[in-house]
Amino acid sequence: MSDQGATAVPSEAPPPPSGPRPKGTSRGRTSVPMASANSDSTDIPEFEFFGTPRGLPPLTEFLDITEVDMMKEPDKGNTIQHHTAYFNTNNLIVRRGQEFQVKVTFNRPYDAASDKFAVEFVIGSSPQFSKGTYIPVFPTKDRQSSWKGRVTDKSGNSVTMGVTPTANCIVGKYQMYVAVATPFGIRRTTRDDSRDLYILFNPWVADDAVFLDDEREREESVMTEMGIIYHGAYDDVSERNWNYGQFNHGVLDACLYIMDRCEMPITNRGDPIKVTRKASAMLNSRDDDGVLVGNWNGDYTYGVAPTSWTGSTEILISYARSKMPVCYAQCWVYAAVFNTFLRCLGIPSRVVTNFFSAHDNDGNLRTDIILDETGRIDRNRTRDSIWNYHCWNECYMSRPDLPTGFGGWQVVDATPQETSDGMYRCGPASVHAIKHGQICFPFDAAFVFAEVNSDVVFYSRRKDGTMEPVKVNRTHVGRMVLTKALGDMTSRDITDQYKFPEGSAQERTVLEKAEEYGCKQEKSDPPQADVDLVLPTMEISMGDDFELSLEFVNRSDQQRTVDAYISGNMVYYTGVTSSEFLFQTPSVIIQPNSTVKELVDVKSKKYMKHLVEQANLHFIFTGKVEETGQIITTMKVVTLHNPKISVEVSGGGKVSDEMMARVEFTNPFTFSLDDVYIRMEGPGVMATKSKYYSLIPGGSSLTWTEYFNPQRSGSTRVIVTLDCAALRQVSGQASITIQP
Repeated sequence: MSDQGATAVPSEAPPPPSGPRPKGTSRGRTSVPMASANSDSTDIPEFEFFGTPRGLPPLTEFLDITEVDMMKEPDKGNTIQHHTAYFNTNNLIVRRGQEFQVKVTFNRPYDAASDKFAVEFVIGSSPQFSKGTYIPVFPTKDRQSSWKGRVTDKSGNSVTMGVTPTANCIVGKYQMYVAVATPFGIRRTTRDDSRDLYILFNPWVADDAVFLDDEREREESVMTEMGIIYHGAYDDVSERNWNYGQFNHGVLDACLYIMDRCEMPITNRGDPIKVTRKASAMLNSRDDDGVLVGNWNGDYTYGVAPTSWTGSTEILISYARSKMPVCYAQCWVYAAVFNTFLRCLGIPSRVVTNFFSAHDNDGNLRTDIILDETGRIDRNRTRDSIWNYHCWNECYMSRPDLPTGFGGWQVVDATPQETSDGMYRCGPASVHAIKHGQICFPFDAAFVFAEVNSDVVFYSRRKDGTMEPVKVNRTHVGRMVLTKALGDMTSRDITDQYKFPEGSAQERTVLEKAEEYGCKQEKSDPPQADVDLVLPTMEISMGDDFELSLEFVNRSDQQRTVDAYISGNMVYYTGVTSSEFLFQTPSVIIQPNSTVKELVDVKSKKYMKHLVEQANLHFIFTGKVEETGQIITTMKVVTLHNPKISVEVSGGGKVSDEMMARVEFTNPFTFSLDDVYIRMEGPGVMATKSKYYSLIPGGSSLTWTEYFNPQRSGSTRVIVTLDCAALRQVSGQASITIQP
């Protein structure tokens, strides 16, 4: 029977298989899988035959290895010379570009003329000599590989060999073998985890891309565990102590796991540009299940409040063990944990804070605030916000991908704000390029430039929808950039590394240069009003009533009447408004060339019930001068100071001696504090400890005593935080010096 003329019956395609989408593989594209996990290894044969084996040959007359000493004890020199003695690990840790020693003991004295051996280093699952993942190191001058080798000492049956990795080798965990050549093949030591070693970046060696030629800077940005992160307002700066803990047990493995988790090719892990860019994406969980989950809404039921953390160790170890993102973080937590990652791997780094940081997502260098015709802020149409502060990192490296002069400090930021090349990450962006307006250079220089250089533009919106700029504030954003001082527990102002002085000729040149690359700034220059509004600097404790003293200054020869609007708002530190707790509309008459003070009473009962974490009160003052129609505006952030928690340390004072930390706190409020968590730790002296209190009644006190045994000598701090839903960001610290 013919099927000519038969028609196909349409049907729906079968549904795709359920479950997670399978990952792509390299099968059919490469002969071996691409090595992308430091934790993966390959089996290296104990005996590698020359030709086809016909049974195990007699090997008793040839050189054999009886012992390998990695010389990791402090008195044997490797860890001291490589600045890795602080790492709490059982394996040797060295830095690239610098010689380290390995002692090999044979079954008889080594004869250089007849015996041939090599020390082999292997990393990843597919070791290849051409990829730098298999490196044999030879002891004789006539046969050398990319890593230099030499015999530094011979004694009896033992040979001490010096090995110098290249200054651009892969950073990570290597397996080490000792191989001896025989006429039948190569015999090797068996696989032994105790012979694994870590190789890190080396800021002490000039040939390394992260070389930093300043010993004080190196000591601070690589070796220092105790950090201070600045927050609050530019005219009322607060400190947050942080334990970076880059030398703590398990932290280095956790940092390597982060690169494994994102499947970063092993061969890319010697390039600090690629490592830092990849890590800036992996420190947040937005698109790759990275380390930290961001949360700014104040509900931390399913994790730890960002204000409660005291250090990075707990976060990194938790991520490596659970393989799940850790809850929760805000900008300073991202920056602090990123700082630990960088310092742990040997990349010089520091946390910086930019006060009044603009979040510019359209590249116009402008933050818009909309006023109605009377001068009152239009909250429905004002969408932009300025963060009271924002923390990011700087790391130090050369930039061979940029013109000469743009190496040095580079901005990297793990806080997920905008995507870069499809992922939530930022940097590395040259600080020198940002200062000089060269924002075309990779990576994300234009975004960081806007964070420190945006203009705040006030627009008056008419009823027909048209808008006219009435004031441009060119100095509000990027008011101050701070980091911790070198070797001291004070701040260091580095604003001049990001921008030239406001109003200078150099600044105008930089802005013109930035415009060439597409950053549009506000061109209008509205006439300045002849009435100024001056606000005082205040320090207010949470729960206090206080007075705002507004000073109206009339610089004209005629009387002026100002119809003012005073709006007090509770805001998150990101500048996002939570609620309005105060609104007044005074009318102020000012005589010619004179000053009038207007007092505004702010009652705690008005703002306390609207508190959000970090307790920032944001006052916006706007007004219209009746006689001229001019608009006057100004803004003020008042950070409420939290009650303090005290910590005292006593006893011992020497390494391993028992010491005691005593924590005391009094609830100063009339209401109770529920579900209170206290955390305590100290770099080199105390691992993280925590305590939970279900209730602290108003006016009552608590005391918590904890014993500890310091592990290292030197100056350090014991850090304490107290955190609950009603009271965030309570902290205290005690400085101590531990003797050897």
